[in-house]
Amino acid sequence: MGQGLSLTVTLIVLASSLAGAGLLVWLEKRPATPGRIRFLPTTPLIFLALIVAAVMAAHLLTLLTGAPVTGRQRF
Repeated sequence: MGQGLSLTVTLIVLASSLAGAGLLVWLEKRPATPGRIRFLPTTPLIFLALIVAAVMAAHLLTLLTGAPVTGRQRF
């Protein structure tokens, strides 16, 4: 190991996080059954899945261009 994330792993994690976010949005939009408690907190999990997708998209950009994403430089 020690090689970091390859292109294949990055694409798999990106696709999985987007699919998971889509599934969670679908679960969120289902009508609630009165008297039944939802045990899965979908809103924080959607947020987490989108953060993972954004990080993987930045990593994919780094892999494809060869230049790291540095963000804005202050100085």
